[in-house]
Amino acid sequence: MDIEGYAKRALRKDPSNENGLEAQLASRILEIKNINPERAHEIASAVICEAKATLHTEGEVLSSTLSGVSMGEFGVGSRGTGDFYVHSKLGEVIGKTGAVVDSSQLDDSGVVRMGDEYLVVTIDGIHSRLSDFPFLSGFHVARAALRDVYSMGSRPLAMLSDIHVADDGDVAKIFDHIAGITTVSELTGIPLVTGSTLRIGGDMVIGDRMTGGVGAVGVTSSLTSRNRTKAGDLILMTEGAGGGTISTTALYYGMHDVVEETINVRFLEACEALLKSGVYRKVHSMTDVTNGGIRGDAREISKTAEVKLVFEEEKMRALVNQKVLSMLELLKIDYLGVSLDALLVIAPPEYADEILETVRAAGVEIDIIGHVEEGNGAEIIVNGETRDFAPRFRESAYTPVKKVHGEENPRDFEEMRNAIDRAAEEAINKKQRVLEKIRDKNKN
Repeated sequence: MDIEGYAKRALRKDPSNENGLEAQLASRILEIKNINPERAHEIASAVICEAKATLHTEGEVLSSTLSGVSMGEFGVGSRGTGDFYVHSKLGEVIGKTGAVVDSSQLDDSGVVRMGDEYLVVTIDGIHSRLSDFPFLSGFHVARAALRDVYSMGSRPLAMLSDIHVADDGDVAKIFDHIAGITTVSELTGIPLVTGSTLRIGGDMVIGDRMTGGVGAVGVTSSLTSRNRTKAGDLILMTEGAGGGTISTTALYYGMHDVVEETINVRFLEACEALLKSGVYRKVHSMTDVTNGGIRGDAREISKTAEVKLVFEEEKMRALVNQKVLSMLELLKIDYLGVSLDALLVIAPPEYADEILETVRAAGVEIDIIGHVEEGNGAEIIVNGETRDFAPRFRESAYTPVKKVHGEENPRDFEEMRNAIDRAAEEAINKKQRVLEKIRDKNKN
């Protein structure tokens, strides 16, 4: 719980109720911390003091840009239309970068030129629902970071980690998490070389929540970014058993044996085989099927490369781990809208057989699941019938709590989108004003 945020909201609502607020905060603190009531009131009083000091701030830098729309309301982080929209606005706020691949292209990693080669950089956050399972969160976030670098046609050279554990979290969470990361490291030979360890919010967040991320870097001379997809290409996909998302589904529905299906590095082995053979140089694009599923990836590739993707559902279904697929179907979760930890390879037809042979020789299943056409958007062929293949407002609801929130657009989506547009524009304007102020100071 963010007790500072709670205090600020309460003070805005009723500035005169400091005594009542202190009692409320002390009660919440005692629910989590094993301390005496007097100490809880001391902490609550200090929190209110700090909250009041920062409640009303003035000046360009201290004034927060607000949209009036919360992350949850708009589905940010839920890998659907709301999330994709916010990411496109982030690209606008960042602006022109001069990078070969940046956030505006919605790709797996960023890329800058380094002489005659490309430096590939990525960062992935741990799955929020795996906070209570640090080893699992470490394993899956490390694998995700390496996937993103490999998907650019680059072998990762090193990883870095960032871990934040709330004030009441057990120190051993850090060790368990690092053990998960370095399990992937030792399986792949890609070292974890540096990182950061902090508390979430310092003393102002109570509880034992953990969050953080793993970054990775690599170098390549031949990119396989999404924007290189071309009409006439074939779409190939490897087998997939899921990662953090599927583990979360299995955990929170009590189907814990399915978690074991996700503990593998077959995606990375497929990529390594393509790189070692050199066949990756004949590939136009590679990407991982992650949160938002193939629905989300298809939408992003179509937008970035300005093409239409057509998929064959029967071919995709056959490549999903049977135990995972059975769980998803039992729970009525759309397998096309969740992370499958599969590799999509998009390449000219004349190289398809070589790609298939190379990946299969590494012990990983792969097949042709579709093709690329002129146009935009995506379609899927189901039992001979062609259907639209658009992402929903949120990724497939894969836990009981997510099912409560649903997957459909909220009724006031357009109103929220307009508010987000205004907030993004204000952030851009603020950036420009601060830049001008600093540049003027330097001139003088």
